[in-house]
Amino acid sequence: MQINNNVQLDQSAYLNANQALNRISSGQNINSASDDASGLAIAQNLQVQASGISQSIDNVNNGLAQIQIADGAISEQSKILDNVREKLLQASTDTTSQEGRAALLKDIQGALENFNNIASSTNYNGETLLQNAENDPSATEGQQFQAGESAEDIVEVGAIQSNTQGVGLDGLLNQDISTFDSAQARGYLEAVDNALTNVNSFRAELGSSQNQLQSSSQNLLSQFTQTNSASSIIQEVDYAQEVANFSKQNILAQIGAYGAAQSNNINQNIVSRLLS
Repeated sequence: MQINNNVQLDQSAYLNANQALNRISSGQNINSASDDASGLAIAQNLQVQASGISQSIDNVNNGLAQIQIADGAISEQSKILDNVREKLLQASTDTTSQEGRAALLKDIQGALENFNNIASSTNYNGETLLQNAENDPSATEGQQFQAGESAEDIVEVGAIQSNTQGVGLDGLLNQDISTFDSAQARGYLEAVDNALTNVNSFRAELGSSQNQLQSSSQNLLSQFTQTNSASSIIQEVDYAQEVANFSKQNILAQIGAYGAAQSNNINQNIVSRLLS
């Protein structure tokens, strides 16, 4: 004689209820590969991609900070050159005495020394930005910023040599005060104008690179948000759905347990009557 019961249904309901409870407690829709192998693989790939995008965002932000420091320093240098130009204009007229012209040149040379100090001291994380090194006035080697996940996602800044040597004002810096006359002052005006052009070209390139990095930053932030959202859709649990599923499976398990208990009672009654 064979007596059927609901043991299989009972076990299935308990397993499903336990799975739903695990999802609710962990907040994850996939807690093991057996839950959804393909979904887990996709979610892990998305997480790797999001991690790479996050690092690219950090790279871009660091690049922006470095460029802003360099741009601020060059802005101050531009103001210095404007001041030097004004003093040269004052020194170039014959109504200025030789003593006055000597005083003006002294001020000019002090300003150009400050111009060089800015070039040698401006740095980001120990890396000099306006010349090759603190004690090396040659041009920098340029900068490359990784602004994306592929090797081609590069934003570049060209070489910069924003010191008196690089902008062509070493002659004025080293001019002998005792021989400085109005004709020389007028001659140096063109050199200062050229220096201003050079400095402004450095700023223009920095500005162009800054714009590229800002555009990359906005794009990367959008990618990061969308990638995380896609990963969340796969991995994160729908609490309302899982709570409803848990309640359903729990009820089925209770029904199964009740049915099994009733079945055992019936079986015992049958056996008792057969033996009586």
